[in-house]
Amino acid sequence: MKLIIGNKKYSSWSLRGWLACKQSGLSFTEEVVSLHDKDWEVRKVQSDLIPSAGKVPTLWDGETVVWDSLAIIDWLADKVGHERFWPKDPVANAMARSLCAEMHSGFQSLRAQCPMNIGPSHVDFKPDEACKQDALRIISLWAEARSRFGGNGPYLFGTFSAADIMYAPIVSRFHTYGFTLPGFAAAYSDAIIQHSWIEEWVTAAQREKWVLKRFEIET
Repeated sequence: MKLIIGNKKYSSWSLRGWLACKQSGLSFTEEVVSLHDKDWEVRKVQSDLIPSAGKVPTLWDGETVVWDSLAIIDWLADKVGHERFWPKDPVANAMARSLCAEMHSGFQSLRAQCPMNIGPSHVDFKPDEACKQDALRIISLWAEARSRFGGNGPYLFGTFSAADIMYAPIVSRFHTYGFTLPGFAAAYSDAIIQHSWIEEWVTAAQREKWVLKRFEIET
């Protein structure tokens, strides 16, 4: 398998696709492309990105192409078994899928005001009310998942799952923009940040030389 991803510093959806490939346990190679730089208009219309109209992540599995992080999760779950990605308990499973779907389609204010940016810290960031409401909704979802299904593990449904894959970039945003989190959410965030795959991604992101001004916040 080959996974095409955007800048590790900036591309939240690429992180999700990459984590999904890691979670699958299958071997894959990765290609990092720089989004929105001077070469992007040419790169995004090359044959391996045409099927996704230049969207990343794009996963090639032989001659099969899958794009969109949630579709990649579903594709890989079908290959290796859903238990790698989703809780076995049907009630927990339903909630996990709902959390992932809400993340996939929602929280537009938080996304717009807090673009993913690994490295710098913007502790003086002041979110507007819509952004605050998005953050409160996310924290309430984490609280319910952890209290009902967290068990003895540190992640939303105990063991690392699709839900953690989908919310990992939110953890990164909360950290970058200095959000104050309640204890349980701070502990969950720490567990994500300390995960070996996240540490690997962050290390690679910090080595990137690209600087995309559209994703940088003036301080």
